[in-house]
Amino acid sequence: MSKIRVLIADDHAIVREGLRTLLQAQTDIEVVGEAINGEDAVSKAKETQPDIVLMDITMPGMNGLEATQHIKRSNPVVKVLALTMHEGDEYFFKILEAGASGYFIKGGYSSELVSALRSVYQGDVFIYPSMTKKLLSDYLQRVKVGHDTESYDGLTGREREVLKLIAEGYTSQEIADRLTLSVATVQTHRAHIMAKLSLRSPAELIKYAIRRGFITLDT
Repeated sequence: MSKIRVLIADDHAIVREGLRTLLQAQTDIEVVGEAINGEDAVSKAKETQPDIVLMDITMPGMNGLEATQHIKRSNPVVKVLALTMHEGDEYFFKILEAGASGYFIKGGYSSELVSALRSVYQGDVFIYPSMTKKLLSDYLQRVKVGHDTESYDGLTGREREVLKLIAEGYTSQEIADRLTLSVATVQTHRAHIMAKLSLRSPAELIKYAIRRGFITLDT
């Protein structure tokens, strides 16, 4: 079984060392390199071809946001999990719109980070739970409901079920288990949903779910 290849990008040596020790202890994860800033992350991503870049956002020189944009343009297959101290929305939507597949707060537990990496590797979007209420409260004040009814009506009943579960934060494996489907079928439904709703990124999927009311302040 192939391992999840991870590139660690953080400007603090002690953080990189801790992350490497944590991840190398996992039987299904391999650390393929370390980067000390954004420019280094872009270069190392080309060199090592990781599955996931664990990307600190605030680094000197080229920051994680810019590095994510460069990496995704160069190789869209590479996934990025943002790693940050910021719990506000200053960077949240920007990093997702740049192509990241998740947003993890550095104050989280090590077991949560490992789970987040596995989730992103499977093609899911990971959002650190403590951010949800704050982000949605702010966003709900700015959206207008109902302008996308026609697109939503084009989804099948099963696609609506899958969309709701995605919005509630379930992984592809968890959705497959709940709906008695294969993971491949769930991922196919996800692709059809994105195409039918003209959604191009995880950030757009999250915003759509908020407008449709699939995510609420109690989620």
